[in-house]
Amino acid sequence: FAFVLMTVIWFISVRIANAGIVDIAWSLGFAPIALLYAVCAEGYAPRRGLMLAMAALWSLRLGIYLYFRVMGHHPGDDRRDAELRREWGANVNRKMFGFFQLQAALLVVLSVPFLIVCLNPDPQIKLIEWIGLGLWLVALAGESLADHQLKQFKKNPANKGEVCQAGLWHYSRHPNYFFEWLVWVAFFVFALGSPLGCTSVYCPALMLYFLIRVTGIPMTEDLAVKTKGEKYISYQRTTSGFVPWFPRKLT
Repeated sequence: FAFVLMTVIWFISVRIANAGIVDIAWSLGFAPIALLYAVCAEGYAPRRGLMLAMAALWSLRLGIYLYFRVMGHHPGDDRRDAELRREWGANVNRKMFGFFQLQAALLVVLSVPFLIVCLNPDPQIKLIEWIGLGLWLVALAGESLADHQLKQFKKNPANKGEVCQAGLWHYSRHPNYFFEWLVWVAFFVFALGSPLGCTSVYCPALMLYFLIRVTGIPMTEDLAVKTKGEKYISYQRTTSGFVPWFPRKLT
């Protein structure tokens, strides 16, 4: 499913010259995979229902948000994908296909906690699972709020070229990424109530690595410095790069 999905999305992206739709497909792709696990596995039904609700609500919210963000740049790519097109040159379509299939692989690998939970036949929801659910609620609310605050900031023409420091963005340069990572921590914590759930610790670890070292913060920061210059550099000096915390005071 993941391979076919990303192959179709890659073909569409070539036709419309917009590689950003891979983010939409990746986010939305978790919902049908979680549904497949919930329907086909034979674990405790209420637990399967909880896991499906958590995975699907997060997947749909993020996917819908990204749809409107990506389509806001259409026709054409956003700044991140435009940068990749310039870097990859004539090989862009071939390399994009590989990039899209990497997203397909991540869909499979990162959905393992959902499968572990849906296979658990234990008829009692454990405390650790309720803790995971509570953490997921906090993470989803935080990510939604961060996305909303950034969207409202960008809607104001007076903020063009300025750095968003409203709300959660006053305490972290990337609160959306932090709460996105916290969602995966919540999935892991929820999975701890099931046999072999501890093996899914690689999911939040892998997500943290990608956000901090690969396609998340590094690329976003580079583009922000290029477009906002000293304003963003000053923001970097005072504000936490990931975990929300009180800004530093410069002397």
